[in-house]
Amino acid sequence: MILLTGFEPFDGATTNPSIDAARAAATLLNAAGHHAVAIELPCVFATAPAALEAAIDAHAPDLVLCAGLAGGRAAVSLERVAVNLIDARIPDNAGDRPVDVPVEAGGPAARWTTLPLKRALSRLRGEELAAELSLSAGTYVCNQVFYALLGLLPAHGGVRGGFVHLPPAGAGGIGTGQGARALELIALASLDPAPDDNYAAGTVY
Repeated sequence: MILLTGFEPFDGATTNPSIDAARAAATLLNAAGHHAVAIELPCVFATAPAALEAAIDAHAPDLVLCAGLAGGRAAVSLERVAVNLIDARIPDNAGDRPVDVPVEAGGPAARWTTLPLKRALSRLRGEELAAELSLSAGTYVCNQVFYALLGLLPAHGGVRGGFVHLPPAGAGGIGTGQGARALELIALASLDPAPDDNYAAGTVY
């Protein structure tokens, strides 16, 4: 079973491409014979991790793929690492704006994705979708959810999980259909139990 998540609109927006793409990707995956569910997470520091945990407990997934919006990016960003830091430039949807506090007091400085990102990257680029590996999921609710997810996974056996940032819809970004296809390809790559591909895909700076 594949659990996809996206976020509700935030910062005054009326839509959020991440949940639109997650729902469309779930439809594609179900049509292909997989069992997939998409849920909307609140863009609220106080409740987002608990909402994610409740969804994992309710659906018992084999794979968790969380998505968020990265307004300043032009490519699908496959996030490699979550950091134990919240530093909110803007308030969340509850009006909270924590600065320089940990996601989890006493937790490790960082947690690494368990998704085969290089295999997923190859599949995205194979369909000429703009994609990149990323070493920063930010310090907002996206990173908080990513960090919380990776902390939850060890209690759920061999469940893989990770986070993807999608660029905005429209000019300079991608449409819902492309975002959905990207999430579908990442999910399918992640269902393959083989070790990840091994090739250089890092950056010099």
